[in-house]
Amino acid sequence: MMDKAVDLQIIAYACEHCAYAAADLAGGLRMQYPPEIKIVQLPCTGKLDELMVLQALEDGVDGIMVAG
Repeated sequence: MMDKAVDLQIIAYACEHCAYAAADLAGGLRMQYPPEIKIVQLPCTGKLDELMVLQALEDGVDGIMVAG
């Protein structure tokens, strides 16, 4: 039995002052993260609305991460 490759989609909602800045620094240092992760910059994680999360789930993402 052959395993099929699973293409995951993960959205990371990141605070622009903390987590997004860290991801930007990691990119500057040529560190890599999986291409399945899409980072969405927010002014603050407190600005994350439940509807954004629900819409992402309806669109078929497999996981959501919130990083402040």
